[in-house]
Amino acid sequence: MKQEDIIIYGCVIIGAGIGLLVNNAFPGVLIGLGVGYVLKSFTTKNE
Repeated sequence: MKQEDIIIYGCVIIGAGIGLLVNNAFPGVLIGLGVGYVLKSFTTKNE
């Protein structure tokens, strides 16, 4: 598993947890996925 993938998975899990707190898990997962991809683009080098 790549480091970039771990960032995305972590953000998805955190988003799902926050979504469960407000009784909407699926939108939380989608927001976490989007944030994960943004963080991935900032942390990876352009090759």
